[in-house]
Amino acid sequence: MAELEIGTLIFYKLELKMSLSVEAKAKIVSEFGRGENDSGSTEVQVALLTAQINHLQGHFAEHKKDHHSRRGLLRMVSQRRKLLDYLKRKDVARYTALIERLGLRR
Repeated sequence: MAELEIGTLIFYKLELKMSLSVEAKAKIVSEFGRGENDSGSTEVQVALLTAQINHLQGHFAEHKKDHHSRRGLLRMVSQRRKLLDYLKRKDVARYTALIERLGLRR
């Protein structure tokens, strides 16, 4: 039982280290949201994915052989790409403004 608890604590610490804090997410939602309670617009989703991707880069600099997490990172990059393509199709002005605000190469 003690081993299970220790393993759970290690997993919990790793999870906290690899994810964004609640405060950071709230700041991104308030900065990129189109309204006060907007947490699901394309801009917010792309900004959250970008912050998570940037946050994970430090993890991969330290843990070069963490291929399981790298798969998750590639999935996030792909999801961001799909959301950006959708935004570009729907509203080019919002797309270009978002790219400039996030500093993505486009």
